[in-house]
Amino acid sequence: MVKRMKAAERRASILVVAKVLFSDKGFHGVSVDEIARRVGVSPAVLYQHFPSKEALYEGVLDSLAAPRETYVEAALDGPDDFASVLSRITHVFISRVEEDPDYFRMELQSALEGGDIANRFFASRWQSIADYIEYTLRELAKDKKCNVVNERTAALMYQGLIREAIYNKCIFNSERYKDIELQDLVKQLLKLFLQSINYRE
Repeated sequence: MVKRMKAAERRASILVVAKVLFSDKGFHGVSVDEIARRVGVSPAVLYQHFPSKEALYEGVLDSLAAPRETYVEAALDGPDDFASVLSRITHVFISRVEEDPDYFRMELQSALEGGDIANRFFASRWQSIADYIEYTLRELAKDKKCNVVNERTAALMYQGLIREAIYNKCIFNSERYKDIELQDLVKQLLKLFLQSINYRE
């Protein structure tokens, strides 16, 4: 007799399969029927756990993204200067990517698909870091601890630096950066970012 999965186990198995398919094909490239078939259940069973494909996609994001509370904990766990806090919250972000690079492949797919899917990805993945940079740079500029810059552009620049590091280390496995660990590469990029805004504590 085949042992029946508990609801939580079934839900977890659906999320694992959906994550792989979404990272390979994007949100629009995979159907609920295909996900159900790969899990080994009927679409009706899948809908018992997730009422729509959108809800399933959200579930995958929620299962992989570092919760906002984790960023808050990282921000509060040590020296409170801008460089230290940004380093710690970036470390949280990078650690999640290293644990599961498929999640970043989902981001690439979402960028191609655009619209609401890409917006959801930004909210789950980058919003906490961008918000922190924007708010803090405004305050630092008032105190003359960095150049007056467009803080939104600066946050975008930092995201771009981190994305490129992840692409080269986790997605493309670039030969150019094979001798440097991702965490060390990110530390160097953080230093360059701080220099670019003339940050001084």
